[in-house]
Amino acid sequence: MGISGIISAIVIGAIIGALGRLLVRGKQNISIVVTIIIGIVAALIGTWLAQQVGVAVTDGIDWIEILLQVVLAAIFVIIYASWAGKRR
Repeated sequence: MGISGIISAIVIGAIIGALGRLLVRGKQNISIVVTIIIGIVAALIGTWLAQQVGVAVTDGIDWIEILLQVVLAAIFVIIYASWAGKRR
């Protein structure tokens, strides 16, 4: 993976993570770095799941794949926020 792939992963991760945080109600005490990491992980897992189901083989924008990634990011935000809240 080149530098452009790393930058793309960070940008897409930030977008997916931010959209995931928007879906979760209430205030989350999560830094932007954690949001990006959650977004990157959700994007990777969401893409893998979409490929397993056969959704990622369409022409154009894969809306179902993006929706799956955002929902996974929201789930990961909930899990991390509850875990981080218990640590404090």
